[in-house]
Amino acid sequence: MSMTERSVEADRHEADESAEPPTEELLPAFDSSIVPASSVAGLALVAVVAIMTFLACVTAGAVMLVRAAASDWQSEVAREVTIQVRPLAGRDVEADVARAAAIAQRFPGVAAARPYSMEESAGLLEPWLGQGAGFADLPIPRLIVVRVAPGASPDFARLRALLSEVPSASLDDHRGFVGRMRAIAGSAVAVGLTILGLMLAATVLSVTFATHAAIAINRPVIEVLHFIGAKNAFIAGNFQRHFLALGLKGGAIGGASAVVLFAFLEVVGGRLFGTGAGEEGTALFGSFSIGIAGYIVMLAQVALVAGLTAMTSRYEVNRMIDTIE
Repeated sequence: MSMTERSVEADRHEADESAEPPTEELLPAFDSSIVPASSVAGLALVAVVAIMTFLACVTAGAVMLVRAAASDWQSEVAREVTIQVRPLAGRDVEADVARAAAIAQRFPGVAAARPYSMEESAGLLEPWLGQGAGFADLPIPRLIVVRVAPGASPDFARLRALLSEVPSASLDDHRGFVGRMRAIAGSAVAVGLTILGLMLAATVLSVTFATHAAIAINRPVIEVLHFIGAKNAFIAGNFQRHFLALGLKGGAIGGASAVVLFAFLEVVGGRLFGTGAGEEGTALFGSFSIGIAGYIVMLAQVALVAGLTAMTSRYEVNRMIDTIE
């Protein structure tokens, strides 16, 4: 290589060393998200969502327990009717009871008709009148329990007409009691759904305030991204993913707590079954078991709360971006 070529090569090497580095090496790298991964507001929102989800799941579970118990009560009452035979002067009450029981036993759709003895009828009054109240001297009505055959729908109006052969007999099909039970169950469901709706509304408000706080903190970044051409979907998507994660975390905590609570009640109810307290609780709320359907409802509520959290944040971010000129 000649001296001239060596000089040119050296000048070229010095020019390369003095040249500015590529533009890509000067650009800062942004590895963090637009929304901070964790903050005090985010932790507070997780706590609020967890509490709301827990209360919503407990409300839904309680409504399902009450509805199932009311359905059991109604079906149990509907399977039995009662014939009451009152003692009348000049009539043999035992003969009237036997006659009414025979009429009911032969009626289509009736599985069995069992008359209560005098001692059994008096035993029904002991909780109110006490023992030794002289039941033999009282005109205690005699009861006949008529059990309806499974799947049958007897014509109680016709049975009532046949019982007119016994002047002191009257039929009670518990229609009024069943109607009241149905009204109570419907009211409980309506109240539960109202409470559930209020909790979801409170969750939306909490997410709205948390989103506003996150937007206020990150507003300069959002404005810069908007002015340099970032799409609204990109900006809102970051907030949506952030709040979806918070909603899933809070919902999972609240839903899991509700599941543990109902599982605990089911275990405790099973152990108390057979005792006085257990029998009373079982009579009121059944077996304290919400079943697979109840747990599916709780999982659905967790997903609903998380989705509601994400959609609320996306809506608020898009509304704020629309105000940027």
